[in-house]
Amino acid sequence: MVRSVLGVLAGILTLTVASFAIEAVANPLLMRTFPDALPNEAALNHNVPVKLLMLAYTLLCVALGGYVTAWVAHHSKVRLAIIMGALELAMTVGAMIALPGHAPLWSWITGMVLMIPAAWCGGVIRAGSAKQPVAPNA
Repeated sequence: MVRSVLGVLAGILTLTVASFAIEAVANPLLMRTFPDALPNEAALNHNVPVKLLMLAYTLLCVALGGYVTAWVAHHSKVRLAIIMGALELAMTVGAMIALPGHAPLWSWITGMVLMIPAAWCGGVIRAGSAKQPVAPNA
């Protein structure tokens, strides 16, 4: 039980840290690279190509969180990765309500629809790799 809770918390922490780290690098880089199209932070939040990029790296981070959850968990690895994704989904709904103008509605909804499948993928990848036999050293 403790390992399951720690797995879910580790997954959420991992996806949060990874996502914010990418954003901390990507946002200034995008604004510097495309100053006319992205003059400020508000422009980032409403630019379709940027939102698609953010969606892609966010879903990769959620999959990483699912992977870490399954890695830490002793049993029910994929189920716990899905639970981690559901908790992240709930927190995303809260963020959407708290920050209504932060991003377009399609961006919020697309991310939420894909969040649990992304976490599931991360859990499945870890559960599958954990079952792989270790090749003897040649």
